[in-house]
Amino acid sequence: MFELVHKRKRLAQVVLVLLVIPFAFFGLESYTRWGGGKDDVATVNGAGITQREFAEELRRQQDRLRAAFGPNVDPEALDTPDTRRALVESLVAQRLLADAARRAGLTVSDDALRQTIAAVPAFQAEGGFSRSNYEALLRAQGMTPQMFEERLRQDLMLQQLGEAVGGTALVSRAVSERLAALSGERREVREALVAAQPFAAQAKIGESQVKAYFDAHPEEFRLPERLRAEYVTLSAEALREREPVAEEAIRAAYDSRASQFAVAEQRRASHILVKTREEADRLAAEARKNLARFAELAKKHSQDPGSAAKGGDLGYFGKGMMVPPFEEAAFRQKEGEIGEPVQSDFGWHVIRVTGVQAAKVRPYAEVRAQLADELARQQAARRFAESAEAFSNIVYEQSDSLKPAAERFKLPLRTSGWLTRIATPEAGVLGHPKLLAALFSEDALKARRNTDAVEVSPSVLVAARVVEHVPQAQRKYEEVRAEIEARLRADEATGLAQRAGEAKLQALRKGEDAGLNWSAPKAVSRRSPQGIPAGALRPLLAAEAARLPVFAGAARGTEGYVLYRVDKVLEPEPRPEAQRSAERARAAQLAGARQMDAYIASLRASADVEIHAANFEKRP
Repeated sequence: MFELVHKRKRLAQVVLVLLVIPFAFFGLESYTRWGGGKDDVATVNGAGITQREFAEELRRQQDRLRAAFGPNVDPEALDTPDTRRALVESLVAQRLLADAARRAGLTVSDDALRQTIAAVPAFQAEGGFSRSNYEALLRAQGMTPQMFEERLRQDLMLQQLGEAVGGTALVSRAVSERLAALSGERREVREALVAAQPFAAQAKIGESQVKAYFDAHPEEFRLPERLRAEYVTLSAEALREREPVAEEAIRAAYDSRASQFAVAEQRRASHILVKTREEADRLAAEARKNLARFAELAKKHSQDPGSAAKGGDLGYFGKGMMVPPFEEAAFRQKEGEIGEPVQSDFGWHVIRVTGVQAAKVRPYAEVRAQLADELARQQAARRFAESAEAFSNIVYEQSDSLKPAAERFKLPLRTSGWLTRIATPEAGVLGHPKLLAALFSEDALKARRNTDAVEVSPSVLVAARVVEHVPQAQRKYEEVRAEIEARLRADEATGLAQRAGEAKLQALRKGEDAGLNWSAPKAVSRRSPQGIPAGALRPLLAAEAARLPVFAGAARGTEGYVLYRVDKVLEPEPRPEAQRSAERARAAQLAGARQMDAYIASLRASADVEIHAANFEKRP
């Protein structure tokens, strides 16, 4: 629609959710303990980075993996010597940046800190900051307000430094345009699969190979340690369902907030936009002679393409939504009237008011459901904040049973299915890594004590206890022999398919006929690779029109080997201005990240950094 709609102010707010704040700092002792302990994973200018800091960041990293890829991901599989070393290097970089920020005199005022904390939705109740919610949620995370506020202050200070360094990076329009052009290059590609399955009959797998694989990989044929648990869940949602809001409270909220439900006068108007006063006067006079022709005149003469196609109709709007000259005229005119033309920054407007909706207050029946839901959420949040500490205390103090907590808060006591140390969808609320770790701890397995109450998601606390435990067990060779043989046969078939595919690729590059059935063509680009792996995509996109066809190949797991053929160089993808702007922003962001990397490298070069690999290596 025509850009009459007034630009609205944007509310810039940092949304901080307690469970996912990416703290760059890990406690005040990190800044006051000098000399480095013998168990530190690294020291930076004499200050140690402790194993506890490393373990906390490792746990946070694993939590982020689960959040990104789902509960079935096994973070342990990615816990390698290289990833551990990279994690220590990131902690060193964070420490260097913290030191640099303090030397630069960067600070976060108490007022800015208060405003940031007050803006966190989890800390709010009844439309404002709730101290009780704040303290209860911090307690659930094992933190005091002083700890949280100091960490948050440091994190905000680091953000200032990052913006100061990365924000100075400049990217020319030519560079960003070239990067965008590269990502928009397209080729018409066909593919052909050399399938592995037909080669399975050629695979020769002997008994000795099967037995050798079993002996070499016993860990693959172990039944994991398992347990079943009973558990109890305290949640704001459960409290909400159990304690409906009284009708009197909903009515009282409506009466006290009546102004909130007031709807200001709305007007509907059509307009004709032209460049000159003379043309506006002529069209206004013509429209007054025959009001029914207004839409026809707008379609023919209006220079606002969005509304012209609709006969000039702009729909209903309230005050503050249009530019002032237009708004003043529209709210001054009577319904059906065509007033004198008015001028704005966009040109001259001939306006006809086509509808008036008087100001009103939305009736109670219309907003009751909305109010009831809002009050129920606020009430449940208060009840949860009030109950969380008592619930945590009961499961801890009466650690031999969950029944007291279940009875006190009228909660069902449930029993899980079989659980392993790796979360699965079936684990439900028990799949939280912290709760699983507690269930598989020695205290829970041997002493059969309750776990602590763990906040598995915002306003959801779960405590559990083990009721049955089965240790890890090794499966017998006879049980897994057929499984191993099938696996080895599939691997052999895959290898045969890959060798056959590579031979066909060489034949194609020599101009020979490889006897392949090519798929229908598809347009491929860096933005839309259509499933083609990066290694095969590069030569395809580098193909020049004068040297076609071009061929590439890549393994496709157990399916076999895929061959690709470029038949045509296509025109680049069209890029609207919004996309161009986004690409320029991404280029600037990339340049900023590189500048920050260079800044960290310069800090590292002038600092005294020692890495103690033996203190963070993974132990068996």
